[in-house]
Amino acid sequence: MSNSQTTQALHQFTDDNFATEVLASDVPVLVDFWADWCAPCRMLTPVIENLAADHVGQAVVGKLHVDENPQTASQHGINSIPTVLVFKGGEVVERIVGVQPQKRYEQALGV
Repeated sequence: MSNSQTTQALHQFTDDNFATEVLASDVPVLVDFWADWCAPCRMLTPVIENLAADHVGQAVVGKLHVDENPQTASQHGINSIPTVLVFKGGEVVERIVGVQPQKRYEQALGV
């Protein structure tokens, strides 16, 4: 998949769109809580981009910048980053802290 297609597949979640894009989704949603200054977050970015590109239509995959969207990060108890939450039916079904192999995130998504 080209970079532009990967970019289109990867969602950018915010305090403003979180309820509609994540909580109201009818497919599983993976949210990577991250920040620019976080080195492990930068290491995880290619994995998240691959997940987004590989599972279009099966799941929604995206990132939420914790410094720019503190309300959502706080509501979900994000104390360390990277933290990945998987939502199904508007509920958190999996919480993964730290960098893991892509297969671990795929297992959490059920894809």
